[in-house]
Amino acid sequence: MSKRRTPPPPPTVPEQMPPPRSRYNRPRRIFSGWGLIIGLIIGVGVGLVYTWAISPVIEVSTDPWQLRPDDRARYIVAVTLSFSYDGNLNRAVERLLALQPRGEQQRDIFQDVADTTCQLATTGYVNSNSGLRAIRSMMTFYQLQGRTGCADTLVPAGDMQPTAVMQIDLPTPTLAPPASKTPTPISAPNASPTPAFIIVPTSVPQRDFVLANVATFCDSEISGIIEVYVQDFGGTGIPGQAVRVRWDGGENTFFTGLKPERGPAYADFQMDEGRGYVIDMPGRSDPSADSLVATPCSTETGERAITSYRAVFLPAS
Repeated sequence: MSKRRTPPPPPTVPEQMPPPRSRYNRPRRIFSGWGLIIGLIIGVGVGLVYTWAISPVIEVSTDPWQLRPDDRARYIVAVTLSFSYDGNLNRAVERLLALQPRGEQQRDIFQDVADTTCQLATTGYVNSNSGLRAIRSMMTFYQLQGRTGCADTLVPAGDMQPTAVMQIDLPTPTLAPPASKTPTPISAPNASPTPAFIIVPTSVPQRDFVLANVATFCDSEISGIIEVYVQDFGGTGIPGQAVRVRWDGGENTFFTGLKPERGPAYADFQMDEGRGYVIDMPGRSDPSADSLVATPCSTETGERAITSYRAVFLPAS
């Protein structure tokens, strides 16, 4: 009887070793930490460049109560200078009430003016004629309402620009003495007369500003507008300056600084189509040599509008 032969077992296949780890066979991740950080940095940088340089945000329709402290002070200066010109207390009060947020308990607006005047009087704001004039207009405004402030002792009273005087030497005639018992010797005929001083008041020149530039532009959104800027030599706006527009049969006076979103130097006036206007700063500048005529114009996109003007007043010296 033959024995059954058992087949040999199959050869053992050696176990394959996994390939060594390298940067080419690492498992893929959905997000990369470094890539996310770099992307955020690039995105923030591009956003800042766009908002600061390419298309900066222009703030419009700002309410007075939203102003910063410096702009708030300029606004109060403009209101009080306007009041010193037209004496309209109701209008001044309405403008000052706009400095208080809606829904809050109303403060004493006249004392706010006194406190702001005190702050400005302790700075270099009073070193210029325009600043001193603004301070005194604010003092007059709150003093008329029975308020007081530290500016009452810091700023001397008196006119900002005193009347100039001119000295003239004139001879004084020698009068004959009254009769007396003692004869008086006759003075020599060639005796020199005693000079006397006569003070003759003269008016101070009123040409404080000059119309430095007038430019035209055509814009359908601000059609037929006279934009006025009153600045000092450093380009800083001067609020509360009266600007007058005159035309055939009428005139209007408006003030810089009452539109805080456009800056303290800004004021504007809406023209009527086909009418010519002359602008000046009453008592402080000569009128414009040429009329600003509201003529039709076309914008770059072909829209119809009225010619607008941009005028800049600067100090005369």
